[in-house]
Amino acid sequence: MAGFCVGVTGGVASGKSEATRRFEALGVFVADADLAARAAVAPGSDGLAEVAATFGAQVLDADGGLDRAAMRRLVFADEAARKRLEAIVHPRVRAMLQAQCAQAPGAYAIAAIPLLAEGGREAYPWLDRVLVVDVPTAVQQARVMQRDRIDAELAARMIAAQATREARLAVADDIVVNDGPLEALQAQVEALDRRYRAMAAAAG
Repeated sequence: MAGFCVGVTGGVASGKSEATRRFEALGVFVADADLAARAAVAPGSDGLAEVAATFGAQVLDADGGLDRAAMRRLVFADEAARKRLEAIVHPRVRAMLQAQCAQAPGAYAIAAIPLLAEGGREAYPWLDRVLVVDVPTAVQQARVMQRDRIDAELAARMIAAQATREARLAVADDIVVNDGPLEALQAQVEALDRRYRAMAAAAG
Protein backbone atom coordinates (compact mmCIF):
# COMPACT_ATOMS: atom_id res chain seq x y z
CA MET A 1 0.00 0.00 0.00
CA ALA A 2 1.38 3.39 -1.02
CA GLY A 3 1.61 5.74 1.92
CA PHE A 4 3.00 8.58 -0.20
CA CYS A 5 1.02 10.36 -2.90
CA VAL A 6 2.07 12.89 -5.55
CA GLY A 7 -0.47 15.06 -7.37
CA VAL A 8 0.42 15.79 -11.01
CA THR A 9 -1.14 18.72 -12.86
CA GLY A 10 -0.50 21.04 -15.77
CA GLY A 11 -2.29 23.21 -18.30
CA VAL A 12 -3.84 22.01 -21.56
CA ALA A 13 -1.18 20.56 -23.92
CA SER A 14 1.55 20.83 -21.27
CA GLY A 15 2.30 17.11 -21.60
CA LYS A 16 1.04 16.02 -18.18
CA SER A 17 -0.49 12.84 -19.67
CA GLU A 18 2.82 12.00 -21.33
CA ALA A 19 4.60 12.56 -18.01
CA THR A 20 2.20 10.31 -16.08
CA ARG A 21 2.54 7.60 -18.76
CA ARG A 22 6.29 7.67 -18.19
CA PHE A 23 5.82 7.31 -14.41
CA GLU A 24 3.51 4.35 -15.12
CA ALA A 25 6.23 2.78 -17.28
CA LEU A 26 8.49 2.93 -14.20
CA GLY A 27 5.93 0.89 -12.25
CA VAL A 28 4.11 3.76 -10.51
CA PHE A 29 0.33 3.49 -10.00
CA VAL A 30 -1.58 6.47 -11.47
CA ALA A 31 -5.10 7.41 -10.33
CA ASP A 32 -6.75 9.56 -13.04
CA ALA A 33 -9.21 12.34 -12.11
CA ASP A 34 -10.82 12.27 -15.57
CA LEU A 35 -11.63 8.56 -15.20
CA ALA A 36 -12.85 9.14 -11.64
CA ALA A 37 -15.14 11.94 -12.87
CA ARG A 38 -16.72 9.54 -15.37
CA ALA A 39 -17.12 6.87 -12.69
CA ALA A 40 -18.72 9.42 -10.33
CA VAL A 41 -21.70 9.82 -12.72
CA ALA A 42 -21.72 6.34 -14.27
CA PRO A 43 -25.08 4.61 -14.89
CA GLY A 44 -26.49 3.34 -11.61
CA SER A 45 -24.25 5.54 -9.44
CA ASP A 46 -25.57 7.74 -6.65
CA GLY A 47 -23.70 10.61 -8.34
CA LEU A 48 -25.82 10.26 -11.48
CA ALA A 49 -28.98 9.99 -9.36
CA GLU A 50 -28.08 13.28 -7.66
CA VAL A 51 -27.34 14.95 -11.03
CA ALA A 52 -30.72 13.82 -12.36
CA ALA A 53 -32.51 15.01 -9.21
CA THR A 54 -30.76 18.40 -9.47
CA PHE A 55 -31.05 19.10 -13.20
CA GLY A 56 -33.95 16.91 -14.34
CA ALA A 57 -34.38 14.35 -17.12
CA GLN A 58 -33.08 16.84 -19.72
CA VAL A 59 -29.48 15.83 -18.86
CA LEU A 60 -30.11 12.08 -19.30
CA ASP A 61 -29.87 10.15 -22.56
CA ALA A 62 -32.36 7.57 -23.85
CA ASP A 63 -30.66 4.81 -21.83
CA GLY A 64 -30.76 6.77 -18.57
CA GLY A 65 -27.06 7.62 -18.65
CA LEU A 66 -25.62 11.13 -18.51
CA ASP A 67 -26.08 13.08 -21.76
CA ARG A 68 -22.69 14.80 -21.67
CA ALA A 69 -23.42 17.14 -24.58
CA ALA A 70 -26.62 18.38 -22.92
CA MET A 71 -24.84 18.75 -19.58
CA ARG A 72 -22.01 20.74 -21.21
CA ARG A 73 -24.46 23.11 -22.92
CA LEU A 74 -26.22 23.69 -19.61
CA VAL A 75 -23.16 24.37 -17.47
CA PHE A 76 -21.31 26.51 -20.04
CA ALA A 77 -24.36 28.78 -20.29
CA ASP A 78 -25.00 28.99 -16.54
CA GLU A 79 -22.30 29.58 -13.92
CA ALA A 80 -24.62 28.58 -11.05
CA ALA A 81 -25.42 25.28 -12.79
CA ARG A 82 -21.70 24.58 -13.26
CA LYS A 83 -21.08 25.16 -9.55
CA ARG A 84 -23.97 22.82 -8.62
CA LEU A 85 -22.56 20.09 -10.88
CA GLU A 86 -19.06 20.54 -9.43
CA ALA A 87 -20.47 20.29 -5.90
CA ILE A 88 -21.86 16.85 -6.84
CA VAL A 89 -18.91 15.50 -8.83
CA HIS A 90 -15.74 16.95 -7.26
CA PRO A 91 -16.07 15.54 -3.71
CA ARG A 92 -16.70 12.08 -5.18
CA VAL A 93 -13.68 12.40 -7.47
CA ARG A 94 -11.42 13.48 -4.60
CA ALA A 95 -12.62 10.59 -2.41
CA MET A 96 -12.05 8.08 -5.25
CA LEU A 97 -8.54 9.37 -5.97
CA GLN A 98 -7.60 9.28 -2.30
CA ALA A 99 -8.88 5.71 -1.90
CA GLN A 100 -7.13 4.52 -5.08
CA CYS A 101 -3.81 6.07 -4.02
CA ALA A 102 -4.06 4.66 -0.49
CA GLN A 103 -4.68 1.14 -1.84
CA ALA A 104 -2.06 1.35 -4.60
CA PRO A 105 0.87 -1.05 -4.69
CA GLY A 106 4.40 0.30 -4.73
CA ALA A 107 6.45 2.88 -2.88
CA TYR A 108 4.27 5.82 -3.90
CA ALA A 109 1.26 6.65 -6.09
CA ILE A 110 0.34 9.49 -8.43
CA ALA A 111 -3.00 11.29 -8.69
CA ALA A 112 -3.36 12.96 -12.11
CA ILE A 113 -5.53 16.04 -11.45
CA PRO A 114 -5.88 18.47 -14.41
CA LEU A 115 -7.78 21.09 -12.37
CA LEU A 116 -5.71 20.89 -9.17
CA ALA A 117 -4.77 24.57 -9.23
CA GLU A 118 -8.37 25.60 -9.94
CA GLY A 119 -9.69 23.61 -6.96
CA GLY A 120 -6.86 24.73 -4.69
CA ARG A 121 -4.30 22.56 -2.98
CA GLU A 122 -6.29 22.71 0.27
CA ALA A 123 -8.91 20.48 -1.41
CA TYR A 124 -6.30 17.68 -1.45
CA PRO A 125 -4.76 17.66 2.05
CA TRP A 126 -3.68 14.02 1.54
CA LEU A 127 -1.18 14.88 -1.22
CA ASP A 128 2.43 14.77 -0.02
CA ARG A 129 3.81 16.58 -3.09
CA VAL A 130 2.46 18.46 -6.09
CA LEU A 131 4.28 18.16 -9.43
CA VAL A 132 3.44 20.73 -12.11
CA VAL A 133 4.25 19.97 -15.75
CA ASP A 134 5.02 23.43 -17.08
CA VAL A 135 5.46 24.94 -20.55
CA PRO A 136 5.63 28.56 -21.74
CA THR A 137 2.20 29.83 -22.83
CA ALA A 138 3.37 30.33 -26.44
CA VAL A 139 4.41 26.65 -26.64
CA GLN A 140 1.11 25.61 -25.08
CA GLN A 141 -0.85 27.64 -27.65
CA ALA A 142 1.11 26.22 -30.59
CA ARG A 143 0.58 22.66 -29.34
CA VAL A 144 -3.17 23.15 -28.82
CA MET A 145 -3.53 24.62 -32.33
CA GLN A 146 -1.69 21.66 -33.84
CA ARG A 147 -3.36 18.99 -31.71
CA ASP A 148 -6.95 20.21 -32.08
CA ARG A 149 -6.53 21.87 -35.53
CA ILE A 150 -7.94 25.17 -34.25
CA ASP A 151 -7.01 28.82 -34.73
CA ALA A 152 -4.95 30.96 -32.38
CA GLU A 153 -7.98 32.78 -30.94
CA LEU A 154 -9.77 29.60 -29.83
CA ALA A 155 -6.53 28.14 -28.48
CA ALA A 156 -5.97 31.32 -26.44
CA ARG A 157 -9.54 31.10 -25.07
CA MET A 158 -9.03 27.47 -24.02
CA ILE A 159 -5.84 28.41 -22.18
CA ALA A 160 -7.49 31.46 -20.58
CA ALA A 161 -10.35 29.28 -19.26
CA GLN A 162 -7.87 27.40 -17.04
CA ALA A 163 -5.88 28.59 -14.04
CA THR A 164 -2.99 30.88 -14.98
CA ARG A 165 0.51 29.50 -15.35
CA GLU A 166 1.46 31.51 -12.24
CA ALA A 167 -1.39 29.97 -10.21
CA ARG A 168 -0.25 26.45 -11.17
CA LEU A 169 3.38 27.16 -10.31
CA ALA A 170 2.26 28.60 -6.94
CA VAL A 171 0.92 25.18 -5.84
CA ALA A 172 4.01 23.26 -7.04
CA ASP A 173 6.58 21.49 -4.89
CA ASP A 174 8.28 20.16 -8.02
CA ILE A 175 8.28 21.38 -11.63
CA VAL A 176 8.96 19.53 -14.88
CA VAL A 177 9.67 21.91 -17.75
CA ASN A 178 8.35 20.14 -20.84
CA ASP A 179 9.26 22.47 -23.70
CA GLY A 180 11.96 20.27 -25.22
CA PRO A 181 12.34 16.76 -26.69
CA LEU A 182 10.74 13.72 -25.07
CA GLU A 183 14.17 12.43 -24.01
CA ALA A 184 14.50 15.50 -21.76
CA LEU A 185 11.10 14.73 -20.21
CA GLN A 186 12.16 11.12 -19.60
CA ALA A 187 15.30 12.23 -17.73
CA GLN A 188 13.27 14.55 -15.49
CA VAL A 189 10.70 11.85 -14.74
CA GLU A 190 13.39 9.31 -13.86
CA ALA A 191 15.10 11.78 -11.50
CA LEU A 192 11.79 12.58 -9.77
CA ASP A 193 10.92 8.88 -9.51
CA ARG A 194 14.17 8.26 -7.62
CA ARG A 195 13.47 11.26 -5.39
CA TYR A 196 9.88 10.23 -4.61
CA ARG A 197 10.94 6.65 -3.80
CA ALA A 198 13.52 8.02 -1.35
CA MET A 199 10.95 10.39 0.20
CA ALA A 200 8.37 7.61 0.51
CA ALA A 201 10.93 5.37 2.21
CA ALA A 202 11.88 8.14 4.63
CA ALA A 203 8.20 8.94 5.38
CA GLY A 204 7.33 5.25 5.83
